Formats: sequence, structure tokens, C-alpha cells
Amino acid sequence: MTPREFRISADDDGIRVDRWFKRNMAEVSFNQVSRWARTGQIRVDGARVGPGDRLTEGQTLRIPPVEALAESGALLSSKPVKVRRIVTPEEAEFAQSLVIHKSKHALVINKPPGLATQGGTKMTSHVDGLLDALQFEADSRPKLVHRLDKDTSGVLLLARTARAAAFFGKCFATRETRKLYWAIVAGSPKLDDALIDLPIGKQPGTGGEKMHVADGTSGETGQIAKSRFRVIDRAADRAAFVEMQPMTGRTHQLRVHAAATGTPIVGDGKYGGAESFLTGGVSRKMHLHARRLVIALPDGGTLDVRADPPQHFTDTLAMLGFHLDNAELPDVEFTTEKPKRRRMSSATSGNRRGERRSRAK
Repeated sequence: MTPREFRISADDDGIRVDRWFKRNMAEVSFNQVSRWARTGQIRVDGARVGPGDRLTEGQTLRIPPVEALAESGALLSSKPVKVRRIVTPEEAEFAQSLVIHKSKHALVINKPPGLATQGGTKMTSHVDGLLDALQFEADSRPKLVHRLDKDTSGVLLLARTARAAAFFGKCFATRETRKLYWAIVAGSPKLDDALIDLPIGKQPGTGGEKMHVADGTSGETGQIAKSRFRVIDRAADRAAFVEMQPMTGRTHQLRVHAAATGTPIVGDGKYGGAESFLTGGVSRKMHLHARRLVIALPDGGTLDVRADPPQHFTDTLAMLGFHLDNAELPDVEFTTEKPKRRRMSSATSGNRRGERRSRAK
């Protein structure tokens, strides 16, 4: 078994040894780091170090091989130890084929539908498990800073340094980003341009796996959730090609809002039920695609990146007579403050609760 060596990057300059492991190898516990340090298995430029010693840019950190973690876990703990799985050459080639942007601070991949962002119960294939293949020339593997649902395709941003991860994370937390999605919805939206303002909460009895509109009618009040929907094109009353822009970041927000306003996303059986599936050979996969992300960069400037939709999405566009030539709508400014817009009454909106007319057309 060959020890692993890592060169300390500028981002990790001055960090403690135990913090380096927490940041770069979270699967290694503090107790394990202490054991390795105590027995001289952690070395910096050949010298023994303790968990509290600080690292300097350019130093070489040597640690035990992956196998040592699994062996020590089996001998010293009754709990299973998570060991990062080695990426196969085929997986590495696949992961690198997804990259659509690479720069000093960021990697952007076009995530395919069906690939989860992170692992879960009985889920072994996910973006997080492929990150070792996306390190390229960087000192450490990239870091996830946001997520997409497993069946949602499109733009997924990865930070290439710890500094960039902290910066991007703050941008997402403070909504200093612009995220645009494309969707094909079943049915025809009543308005060409609408602000959906419906609070969202966890649906009782689902263990948090499903969300729903929680507007207080059943005694439950959800979190504020606002989305802007703009129709790009319509196929009579059968379906519509829609641009969606989340103004808040709730779980499954666009999917819940689309279904709640009577036009579920095509293929989203979880929220749209049978009404979300179209006949005539239309794919049963979900038709929700993260088309564009605009976000500031740590050293100034702006990242503005677009991802092409997957094959099943473009096939459905063609089948319904929609064209990508006119799909990019003009940019509009928006605010999360309540604009002076006329709220549709329940008598005129049917099940389109919370849908409001936009002043912008």
C-alpha cells in the first residue's frame, strides 16, 4: 500500500492539519487523524506533525493510503467507515465529458437527467462520487456549492478552491445569482408572464421527501416561495414551452409551483400525477432543465454560462413544434419585494392559487 501525498495549496495556507482533513477529506474523522499523527503516519515534508500543527503553501503532506482507513475502521470501530470510492477510467471519461466551462475558480458541468448530485440510500452513482475525476491541474478536487434534483438536467456549478466555494456559497445563500430554467409543461398557462407566490412546506406523512403548497388553509404555514414563469411558446392547450426563474430557493420549488397552478412539468409524476404525462410518444422523463446561471466571480467579473438541453427534451420540443431559435427571452430585472400587481381571485384562477399577472410583457 502506497502512502498518498498532497501539495498544500494557497487556499489551505495556514490551516491546521485536522482542519485540512475536515475540508479536503471529510470521511476521515478527527480521532483517525489523531491516531495517524500519534503513530507518525502523517508527515509534512518528511517530518512528523500533530493535528494542531499548521500547514504552509507548497509543503507536501503525506498520509496513509485509502486501504489503511478501511482497515483501521474495521479494527477500531463498530461503525462502518466511509471510504471514497476510486473512480474508474470509464467514469472519469464520462465525468470530464460533462464539463462545459473550466476556469481558475469554477467548473460547470451539464448534468444529465438521472444522475443525482449527491448520494443517498441505495444510490451509488452521483456527481459527488465523480469529483476526483474533475480535479484536472488543481491542487484539490472541486466542491459542490448547490444541487439539482436527480431528474433535472443542466447547469451545475463546482468550486475549484475552498475560497471560491465560500464565495459562491454566499452568493447562493443571499440570492445574488440568476438562475433560468427551461421546462415543458402539460396544459396551457393562463398568463404569458406570471409571478407565482405560494409558500412551500414539507408534505405531512412523506418524511420530508415531498413538498406541497402550505398557505395556511390546513393550519400549516410554509416558507415564502416565489417563482417567475414566462411562456416561450404554446402547442394549443396541450403543452407549453416555459422559462422559469426561481426567486427563492425552496426544495422542489419550480415543480410544486408548476403543478399548483394547473400546468405540471411534463414527466413529473411526483407532483403532477397522471396529468404530467403526454401521449403520442412523448418521453416520460422529466422536462426540467437548468438552462443558465449568472453569478459573480471571487476576483471580480461575472460567470454567465448556458447548458444545452438533453436529447429527450429536444425530441419533445420538435414533436410539439417548438423551436430553440426563439427560446431566449429578453432579460428582465426583478425584485423579491411585492410589486403592485393584481392578484387573481380564486373565482377567476381555478386551481391557479397565488398566480399574479406581471407588468412586464
